[in-house]
Amino acid sequence: MATVDQNFRRRRGTGLIALDADAAFPGYTLYAPLTGAGEVYLVDLRGEVVHRWNLPYRPGRHARILPGGNLAYNGVLPDEPALFPMWHKYRGGVMLEAAPDGTVLREHRDPSQHHDAHHLGDGRILYTALEPLRGAEADAVRGGIAGSEPDGTVWADTIKEVDAEGNVTWSWRAADHLDRVEYALHPHYSREHWPLINSVSPLADGNILASLRSVSAVIVISRATGEILWRTDPGIVSQQHCPTELPSGSILVFDNGVFRPGWDVPFSRVIEIDRTSGKITWEYHDPAREAFFAPFMGSAQRLPNGNTLVTDSPSGRLFEVTADGYLCWEYVVPYFGAYRESEVRALFPAEPNAVFRAYRYPPEELPWLDVGARA
Repeated sequence: MATVDQNFRRRRGTGLIALDADAAFPGYTLYAPLTGAGEVYLVDLRGEVVHRWNLPYRPGRHARILPGGNLAYNGVLPDEPALFPMWHKYRGGVMLEAAPDGTVLREHRDPSQHHDAHHLGDGRILYTALEPLRGAEADAVRGGIAGSEPDGTVWADTIKEVDAEGNVTWSWRAADHLDRVEYALHPHYSREHWPLINSVSPLADGNILASLRSVSAVIVISRATGEILWRTDPGIVSQQHCPTELPSGSILVFDNGVFRPGWDVPFSRVIEIDRTSGKITWEYHDPAREAFFAPFMGSAQRLPNGNTLVTDSPSGRLFEVTADGYLCWEYVVPYFGAYRESEVRALFPAEPNAVFRAYRYPPEELPWLDVGARA
């Protein structure tokens, strides 16, 4: 047995790293280790587990607490084929709601679902899915590495909304509504998946907010017509994740920074974008920019006290910063493991502690929580 652990993330330490209790937003943080078997953890500010769910599927990205206290969970549908090399890495297929004790209350399945599924709390789910483009439709997709589409197929994004019975009540196709030149794949990306929507959520006005990773754009989709009502200006975001609408109407984005124009050193940041001007009005990056870089995944949540919870997903690192950039809480996920699918292990042979997103909740949003108990 080796004397030195060869996993550098585990070597750097896990659990609670830093806490300024006077500055941090009081509450509990939820996360689901991506290589776990279906465990979801709720930890307090000191990193102690106060509740745990054990669900029947490994995470198809993340979990979230719904109004009323139930858990929304996106899991990986077992025994599905790999549509392309990266498919097992981020596919889902099972969208369920569970009680605090883990009882599954409802479940919707769609083998084509991937990345995000936004549970609206009344049984409806808004989620991203795929459809194949072949022949002339595939050829019409611009950009990417020439010839990299498997069997000539480009898998294109769709968005669906289903009701509590699983009936599709609204849908949208990238192939119908995105200009192929304006929304071309980055030249260094495979043509297997276009435009790679990694986040979808409803806005206060009923329209749809979506993140198109492989074309570096955040867009607003008209629910009435499907047309693009707004998009970030080119160069504002680079391979971003998790845009969310703030009460002001501005958009908070985890901006990964891969292939960021004008920078020779990559770094990640969290930014707030004013939708009227398109300008960045708030930004957080590490004081040493290169010290915070997540090449894929990531999220940010604006907290009620004005702080921002950040998920540095590949590193399993969760941290909170104040409005002026002061880091007041930091926690590293202590659960490591390998991906179960051989196709994913071949691409990612290490044992990560990655999570897709984390969320902070005040006690009043967890009415069932017995803070005296420990999972």
